[in-house]
Amino acid sequence: MRQYMVAGNWKMNGTQESADSLIAGLKSGLDGSVKATVVVCPSYVFIGQVRQALVGSSIGLGAQDVCDQDQGAFTGEVSGPMLKEAGCSYIIIGHSERRHVYGESDALTAAKFAAARRAGLVPILCVGETLEERENGTTEQVVERQLNAVIELEGIEGLQNAVIAYEPVWAIGTGKTATPDQAQAVHAFIRQSIADKDANIADSIQILYGGSVKGDNAAELFAQADIDGGLIGGAALKVDDFLAICRAPA
Repeated sequence: MRQYMVAGNWKMNGTQESADSLIAGLKSGLDGSVKATVVVCPSYVFIGQVRQALVGSSIGLGAQDVCDQDQGAFTGEVSGPMLKEAGCSYIIIGHSERRHVYGESDALTAAKFAAARRAGLVPILCVGETLEERENGTTEQVVERQLNAVIELEGIEGLQNAVIAYEPVWAIGTGKTATPDQAQAVHAFIRQSIADKDANIADSIQILYGGSVKGDNAAELFAQADIDGGLIGGAALKVDDFLAICRAPA
């Protein structure tokens, strides 16, 4: 039985004060009725502070990106071993903003996925299509290409201790959301693509939905057979909204 996960991606938002306030609100609002694993992914500069604030809670800590190299002359980068030592357990890999704003390729994304695994971190691998790709009917080809880049580098076994997040680019920060049926169809495709290579991994891997998930649509999305939770953007910055999503899994 797969456990639900709700991971909050704070992106480039927050202050020291708001980070403390947000974590305090989550710690007081999460209780035994919440069935999801909850993870927060702050900006690099807040990781140490958030780690301290999370003491005594079951909330996991993640980062939003990682360098594909473990050490060396890579000014401005942060390595997997550094993030592991800083207290992270998860890393978001290949978020659409990394792919489409910063032009990161499938190959670089796969290398970052490998770097996360080398450091003993759980990669949350993001895949998804643009609006143009969806309208052209190439959603499945795009998602499969992004997924296969990782499998070709790491083998299907590389997905054994990983999470996948399907995030249609056209539904991130736009207020648009894939219908539950649209999201489920792609999640089912991803799971079947993995099952074609390893049925056990396909059955156990968590596949999250990321695309304008809110408290009022989370329950319907998470009720779909192959949707195991969400990678949350804007709503993760608001205590009540994020708690509502965390409570959505039935």
